[in-house]
Amino acid sequence: MDFKVFFATFTAIFAAELADKTQFVGMSMTAKSGRPYTVWAGSVAAYMLATVLSVFLGAVASKYLRPDMVKYIGGSIFVIMGALMFMGKI
Repeated sequence: MDFKVFFATFTAIFAAELADKTQFVGMSMTAKSGRPYTVWAGSVAAYMLATVLSVFLGAVASKYLRPDMVKYIGGSIFVIMGALMFMGKI
C-alpha cells in the first residue's frame, strides 16, 4: 500500500467532508430517531457504496482520459451543478 497516497486521500476527503450536508443529515436523523448506531451504520454503508462507485468510475476514466481531462470535466460538472442549484433548478 502506498501510504503517501492513502494519507493524501484521507486528508483531502476528511477536510472536504467536514461540516457538509451529509453530517447535518446524520445529526438530524440521529436526533429524530434516537438510534445513533443505526444511523452511523447506514451512513457508513452509503458512503462506502458512493466511494466504491467513484473509485470504479475513476479507474475506468483513467484508462480513456488523461488525468488533467478528468480534473477539468469534474470541475466543470461541479460548477454546472452549483450554478443550477443557485438558480433553483435542482
